[in-house]
Amino acid sequence: MEQILTSNKNYLNFIKTVSILIPVAVAILIYLPGKLEVGEWVRNLPYINALINSLTSIFLISALIAVKKQKISLHKNLMMSSLILGTLFLLSYVTYHASVPSVIFGDANFNGVLSADELELIGNTRTIYLFVLLSHIGLSIVVIPFVLFSFYYSLTAQVGKHKKVVKFSFPIWLYVSVTGVIVYLMISPYYV
Repeated sequence: MEQILTSNKNYLNFIKTVSILIPVAVAILIYLPGKLEVGEWVRNLPYINALINSLTSIFLISALIAVKKQKISLHKNLMMSSLILGTLFLLSYVTYHASVPSVIFGDANFNGVLSADELELIGNTRTIYLFVLLSHIGLSIVVIPFVLFSFYYSLTAQVGKHKKVVKFSFPIWLYVSVTGVIVYLMISPYYV
């Protein structure tokens, strides 16, 4: 029994550590002074990320429907697929942002500067974009421990705790996935 408790404590410490390290590592890699040189193929990653987010959204909604219909095995498979997609997204996102300079919403001439004319042209759309983007980024950081704890409680058959955490993790994860697609659709005209 003591070994199980130690093991559980180790898993919980792992989840806490990963929940801190992922956002820190992403921030460091994104804001590296020099960008990694990995090739032109990396410019396709935002599109792939949008596809991953779309699939994740579909899988999350399908998993909710499955669990409501008591199809627990299907629910588990869909959620595991969502976690795998989330991991692939994270790797792709970091690779892209560590390799390519950030794109500025509204930079129609692709010079990396938002001029007064460009700002006037996009008007309030930039405010909407920034709200969606910042809420997406903020909640993508917040959701990491919720998702990991949800999986931990599920895999250790702590159904009561799993249900409590999922009340928060599911809507946040779904919001992050859907807004990831919206952010891509809004900024895609400004990719070089």
